Amino acid sequence: MAETKNNKIPIYAVSFTVLFKLLFLLTHYIQEDAFITWRVAQNLLDYGVIGFNGDTKISASTTHLYVFVSYLFNLVFGKEHFIEPILIFNSILFTIGTLFLSHLVLKNPWHKAIFIFLIGILPPAIKISILGMEYGILFFLEMALLYYGFKKEKKWAFILLPILILFTRIDTVIFLGIVFLVDLFWTKKIKWNYIIGGILAVLFTVSFNWLYFGELVNNTIVAKKLLYDHNFTFMQSLEYFGVNFGNFWGMLKLPGDFNPLTVLLLIFELLCFIYLIRQREKRNYFLWMIFMFGWVKQLIFLSQKSLFDWYYWVPQLLLFVPVLIFILEQKEKRNLWLSLLIVFYIAPMLAFQTVHSIATGNGEWNYRRTIGLFLNQYEKDKKQWILLEPAGYVPYFSGLKTIDEVGLVDKEVQSEIARDKTNYWVNTVKKRKPKYLLSYDDLFERKDAEYYKVHYKLLKEFRVKDHLKSNNKILEKIYILKPSGTDYNLYERID
Repeated sequence: MAETKNNKIPIYAVSFTVLFKLLFLLTHYIQEDAFITWRVAQNLLDYGVIGFNGDTKISASTTHLYVFVSYLFNLVFGKEHFIEPILIFNSILFTIGTLFLSHLVLKNPWHKAIFIFLIGILPPAIKISILGMEYGILFFLEMALLYYGFKKEKKWAFILLPILILFTRIDTVIFLGIVFLVDLFWTKKIKWNYIIGGILAVLFTVSFNWLYFGELVNNTIVAKKLLYDHNFTFMQSLEYFGVNFGNFWGMLKLPGDFNPLTVLLLIFELLCFIYLIRQREKRNYFLWMIFMFGWVKQLIFLSQKSLFDWYYWVPQLLLFVPVLIFILEQKEKRNLWLSLLIVFYIAPMLAFQTVHSIATGNGEWNYRRTIGLFLNQYEKDKKQWILLEPAGYVPYFSGLKTIDEVGLVDKEVQSEIARDKTNYWVNTVKKRKPKYLLSYDDLFERKDAEYYKVHYKLLKEFRVKDHLKSNNKILEKIYILKPSGTDYNLYERID
């Protein structure tokens, strides 16, 4: 009876952790790209087409599975009320994923409970849970594969879960590949059910892309590569890697090119990992999987100059797992070790993320969203076009048809970039003649200023400094301490 009660302790930890993180919903910190996915889902709801601008098919979201999940939440809760439920859903799935992970690497129920809570309140975990991206579902599916597939050896897990994982994000082929290689090296056997699952995953995802969109990989990947690709030499690439390593490998960004906290964390993670695998426990099988994946994914994405925070959230957490295990299983002075970890790392990280979430939530929800709301009231004809970047908050809340600078939601931009990368912005304006332009710059000061002066007028200026006030003095201090957002100029076509 007592053992049954103890086994429920990790479940209680899941519930408590989810409830604790619900507090962060009050910050309204939702990632820009979440609104791209949600608009695609609503486009599917309204037009029956996976796209961004009406009946035009385009894979504007990087994730297919999350688009369908978002579609269901819109269908059930309605467009006005689905956001909170889907954020809570993401948080629950992520936290259940940490429960699966705890079963893989720990035995003691109390250790599992502490593990679930502490890893769940680290910055990447909070962002996975409440920023509206697909990573809550993805983490759940990946940990479910390890638990039900490679621990419980359920055939259905080997077949079904790789399909769902790859359909969530195509770059998860890295995770699936690393898991396969570690298992092959460890067991010296091929799991044919997993091979079949992997083949089906590739066939299903590629077939869906080709049959529905006429492309092999998502449009978002093609667009980003086209615009952001740089022809660097090896030494330039190495220097670029070094400059960005500190602020993407670790959990805390600091000004400048060198981040000593990331270096210290990396060393401690490595030492803990080496200490654990020397013990020759059965869990080493899974430690090798998650640690190798963490290293390989971060190295690949940093070397490819993919500098979007969310690519690194899951690896950051998985690389920290050996640290938590090492401290939780200390035979002597465990409470001291745990207290030091909480006081000098967990608590400061939680405090940082709280401040960051409040400030960024103000910059996104209270500032950038107001641009979309302004346009929604100002322009009643939702067939009008706007050219801007990024394509999240403003298009979602304005309801206008959208051309984004990268070409995520409009393929014609990619043709202009391929034709003349230097002048593609003005060429797009001249060719497409969008009614609205939203720019970081003063267009009347650009080299093509005369064209803009003839055809456009400045409609409204949006400034970050105008959104730093609050009736709550503590919030106002946070807004001023860490102002978030970008100044914009909104232009309207006059001919």
